[in-house]
Amino acid sequence: MFLRSIEKEEINLLPITHFDGEILLIDSMDEFYKVIHELKNQQLLGFDTETRPSFKKGVKNKLALLQLATDKKAWLFRMDKIGFPNELIEVLEDPDIGKVGVAIRDDLIKLKELKFFNPKGFVELADYVKQFDILDNGLRKLAANILQIKISKTQQLSNWESENYTSSQRLYAATDAWACYRMYQLLQDTDYERN
Repeated sequence: MFLRSIEKEEINLLPITHFDGEILLIDSMDEFYKVIHELKNQQLLGFDTETRPSFKKGVKNKLALLQLATDKKAWLFRMDKIGFPNELIEVLEDPDIGKVGVAIRDDLIKLKELKFFNPKGFVELADYVKQFDILDNGLRKLAANILQIKISKTQQLSNWESENYTSSQRLYAATDAWACYRMYQLLQDTDYERN
């Protein structure tokens, strides 16, 4: 059903696909308190983060954005504006809320630099796909292999600390977290069908 590995040429033939649900940008505590209750009621979330790239050797920027998404909604938390509220930590420490991402180890290290917490309920997709004999491990390759879509990476190196995000930045950020959610769901369904 899936390829062991997908080549760049094959990815380029796939349609560019974006998240098409509701995108909520949370850049104030007022906005945060409007959404946190809904977030705590989710069972599964796609997970990703963004950090402003540094083009100087030895200069590392703090994590600026945390993205969580389902099929219908994406929450973009401007960590550079709201900090790391305890209620958000509770979501990331809740073992009953699955958080699925790719290369999450680095994301969690960056989050812990903001405030220490004990992450629970996280699933690393690059490890999870091995039981399906998939060798790919990057988000773009996995999305191409599993979802048969191409994810644009043009906004990856944009300024995630800018005062206002462009619509392209919002879409990119939401798409990365949503793709993780979709891939995990599809793999779960495939696993269920196999057994």
